[in-house]
Amino acid sequence: MKILVINGPNLNMLGIREPDIYGADTYKDLCELIKKHADSVGAEVEIYQSNHEGYLVDKIQEAYGKFNGIVINPAAYTHTSVALLDALKAVNIPTVEVHISDVSTREDFRQISYIRSYCIKTITGHGFGGYIEAMDYLIQESEG
Repeated sequence: MKILVINGPNLNMLGIREPDIYGADTYKDLCELIKKHADSVGAEVEIYQSNHEGYLVDKIQEAYGKFNGIVINPAAYTHTSVALLDALKAVNIPTVEVHISDVSTREDFRQISYIRSYCIKTITGHGFGGYIEAMDYLIQESEG
């Protein structure tokens, strides 16, 4: 199983950005956790982060024919980007949406997710563990 993990804007600032919401662990800590889990379950994983919407679209398009699943935390683009939705639809790769915080308890604008209509599952509020759950879900679905 080959999984692409995509992270949107400001996730590179984990550990610095609003630690009361996102915790004190860093983006490097998140990447290490993801890689360690992938190794333990025999999956291949590539992790990508960008603050630029077009780069995220490019990365999704590049995944076509190369990956069996996508885990995506579009961050702020969750609430604004039809382009990410269209890119996911175009490549037609099973995708799980992940959010570190529980967006359902936050500001009204965070209740909107443009990509959710495409995703096979959404995981929110489980911290970094949400990424692990998403990877496991994709693996389970591919076997199933």
